Amino acid sequence: MNEFDIIRDLFAPLSENAAGAFALRDDAALIDQGAYIVTKDMMIAGVHFRPKDPLDLVARKLIRVNLSDLAAKGAKPIGYFLACAWPQTIKPASVELFAAGLQEDQETYRIALFGGDTTAHAAKAAPLTLSATFFGAPPKQGMTLRSGAGAGDDLYVTGTIGDAGLGLKALSKEEKFSTVDKASLAGRYHLPEPRLSLGAAIAGLATAAIDVSDGLLADAGHLAAASGLKAEIDAAAMPLSAAAKGWVSAQEDPYDAIAELAAFGDDYEILFAAPQSMRRSVSVAAKASRTAVTRIGALSRGEGVSLIGADGDAIATGSHGYDHFKR
Repeated sequence: MNEFDIIRDLFAPLSENAAGAFALRDDAALIDQGAYIVTKDMMIAGVHFRPKDPLDLVARKLIRVNLSDLAAKGAKPIGYFLACAWPQTIKPASVELFAAGLQEDQETYRIALFGGDTTAHAAKAAPLTLSATFFGAPPKQGMTLRSGAGAGDDLYVTGTIGDAGLGLKALSKEEKFSTVDKASLAGRYHLPEPRLSLGAAIAGLATAAIDVSDGLLADAGHLAAASGLKAEIDAAAMPLSAAAKGWVSAQEDPYDAIAELAAFGDDYEILFAAPQSMRRSVSVAAKASRTAVTRIGALSRGEGVSLIGADGDAIATGSHGYDHFKR
């Protein structure tokens, strides 16, 4: 079983009496008859961040990956609950650094900590394990669901794709970049930028939305499946940073390289669908929120997700994205 099988087959039945849980098929839930949008994410050392990453950056990333889910739903963040399971060897100064990171981004995003729990692992080698539950106010137009798109709807994505994955490769010394590019890519890995303004601006325009955490291809597949449709992404339209473009041009097969970027996780951009009639409105929303938005494809009848090359044929792709149960 992969993580999505486990959620669908084992955990989703447990949510049958929670109407706002959407059978666990979305990234957030509606609580108290729509008063709050709630989401939860975990981060584990060695899985979601490198064990030696500075803990102030880890804290800020924990906040931002959760805010990214709220952004895709159009929510205005209010606060969060935090749970920490610390390694036995944790030092007070490290915990203080973690708290300082939380404080910095709490001020940035005007949110507060409402409660939680903190403990230490009994096993000596157990990793730092973090869990946060975030909640926010839904937009007046209602929460933007992962489902709801129609055949013919355009697909859009914010920002650029693949930078965080390249940042991890740079930090792990799997790939070499210039000093400037390495700093830029590592910054995207450590500190994603939740697109809160854009998420609010497209509420009522977007027919479906999801944040890109598992990879563009994987999350496009999730969005399409939730609406019973197929996603087709134009490889040439996929937005890339200057550093990513340089990396692609240095690879033997550019299409293979683009497919790899489209499968990287940790982008935390918003992927959304909107009717063709809304193209001007989407452009206005992007400009008003000062967020780069690119139309990258469309939804059609069928199932799955395809990355389309210049010749109109589908590009062969390996993994569509990150799966915690496949190593």
